[in-house]
Amino acid sequence: MARIPEVRDLLGLTPGEIGRVLLALAAGSLVALPTSGFVVSKIGAARTVAGGSVLVAAGLTLAGVGADSLGTVAVVAAGLVLIGYGSGSWDVAMNVEGAAVERLLGRTIMPRFHAAFSLGTVAGAGLGAGAAAAGLPVVVHLSVVSVIALIVTIVASRSFLPRTAEVDDDGAPVQRVSVWTAWREPRTLLIGLMVMCAALIEGIANDWLALGLVDGYEVSNAVGAVGFAVFLTAMTAGRTAGTQLVDRFGRLPVLRTSAVLSAAGVLLVVYGGSLAVALAGTVVWGLGAALGFPLGMSAASDDPRRAAARVSVVASVGYTAFLAGPPILGWLGDHEGVLHALLVVAVAAVVAGLVSPAAREQQPTPVEAAARD
Repeated sequence: MARIPEVRDLLGLTPGEIGRVLLALAAGSLVALPTSGFVVSKIGAARTVAGGSVLVAAGLTLAGVGADSLGTVAVVAAGLVLIGYGSGSWDVAMNVEGAAVERLLGRTIMPRFHAAFSLGTVAGAGLGAGAAAAGLPVVVHLSVVSVIALIVTIVASRSFLPRTAEVDDDGAPVQRVSVWTAWREPRTLLIGLMVMCAALIEGIANDWLALGLVDGYEVSNAVGAVGFAVFLTAMTAGRTAGTQLVDRFGRLPVLRTSAVLSAAGVLLVVYGGSLAVALAGTVVWGLGAALGFPLGMSAASDDPRRAAARVSVVASVGYTAFLAGPPILGWLGDHEGVLHALLVVAVAAVVAGLVSPAAREQQPTPVEAAARD
C-alpha cells in the first residue's frame, strides 16, 4: 500500500481508476470469506493459513510484475485477486485461532494479535518509504517481501494450537454450527456492520492516506509513505495497550471511544491546514482505528461452538468495506480531491459507534448457566 502512489504513476491512472484496480483485492477476499468458516472447520486453522500464504506470495509477485515490468493493469488486478483470496482465507482462520487462545488464557488478548499484524504493516510501510526514496523497483520490493512472508507464515502456523484444543467449558469437543445459521442471527449481522465500519476506518487509511497527503499537502511520495507509517505505528500502539483498557472498562466503552477518536483524527487530517497538524491527526486516527476490528472478532467468537461460523459471517460483512471503499473513495477523489474524500471515515465512525452495543460481552442465559453447572 505504501507504493500505491508510485503504482498510480507507473500505470498512469486517475484516482477513480486506481480505486477500481483496488477493487480486485476486495473481490478476491469476498470470494474467499463466505466459505472460509467451512474450510477452517474441515482442515483446521493452521492449514488454512499456510495455504493462504502461498496465494498471497504469488499475488504480491504478480502485482509487482504487472505494475513495474509489464505496465499492465489486468496483471496487477490478477495479482490483487490472489492476494485478496489468500488473505480472506487466512483472516478467518487467524481470528478463530486467536479467539481459541483468548478463551484458554481467560483474558483479552485478541488486540495484541492484531497489533502484530499492524507491526508487520508498520515495517512494510517503513520499507516501502525507504524503497520509494531509494528508487527500488516495485517488482523487486514486492518479490522479496513475498518470499519472506511465505516462509515465515508457514513456519509460524506450525505452532498453532492442535485442533483438539478447542473445547467447550465442560471439556467436551466443540460441535460447530452451520455458517448459514449464523447469517440469520441479528447480533452477528450487527457486529458485522460494526466491523465493516472499522474496516473502512482502517482500510481507507491503508489505501488512500499516503495519496491524500501527497495530493492534499503537495509532498513527495516518500513523505506520503511516512505519513502512512505514522498511522500504522499509532494503531499498533493502540492495539498493544488496548487489551488492558478492555479488561478494565469493558468492550463497549472502548468501542465508543474508538469511534470518537477516529472521527476526530480524520477531521484533523483533512482540515488541519499544515502537514504537522495532519500528521498529528493520523496519530489520533490510528488510535481510533486500533480496536474496532479485533474486538468485533472477539465478540463474534464469544461462543466457541459458533466461532468459526460467526467469524466467517462477520468477516464477510466487514470485507464489503474493501469492496465499496475503493470505488467510493476513487469517485469522491475525482470530484472533491483525495484528501476531502477521506471524510468518509467520519461517517463510518458515527455508524460504528451507534451499532457498537451489539458487541457487548455476552453472558450465558440461565438455561446455559444451569446446563454448565
